[in-house]
Amino acid sequence: MLRGVGHPTTGGINTWYRCGQLTVLNIVWSPLMQLMPHEHRMWSVIGIYTGREDNIFWRRQGDSVIAAQGRALAAGEPVALDADVIHSVTNPIAKLTGAIHIYGGDFFARPRSEWDPETLAERPWDVQEAVRVFRESNERFAAWQSARNCA
Repeated sequence: MLRGVGHPTTGGINTWYRCGQLTVLNIVWSPLMQLMPHEHRMWSVIGIYTGREDNIFWRRQGDSVIAAQGRALAAGEPVALDADVIHSVTNPIAKLTGAIHIYGGDFFARPRSEWDPETLAERPWDVQEAVRVFRESNERFAAWQSARNCA
């Protein structure tokens, strides 16, 4: 996979294919990046091709969510998620993690929810907020690399 895709150089959501029935993304997590609990409201398959991804799976409890279980994924490990799954994602290592994500619908057009990382209150998912999280994570990674190279 790395020969075809290449080693990731920056975190982000990279769209490879998008239509009403299917979306294929190359998502790259910056080191130590965390993404709040969220849902997709469509089936999905995730395959890590470099690095590692830790998932916490949540279940609804009233207007909030509670952690139900976790799973660590490494390169070569796929995971299939049902349409009703709620999960949060962490890249727990000090290198970029790349994963191919396949969704059974238009990932960007489907209304769905996310949960505030502190209060766990439900709110509408916002793609611009997700892009901001990736941007800020990339900035922290660049500052960390710069400080490490000066040491």
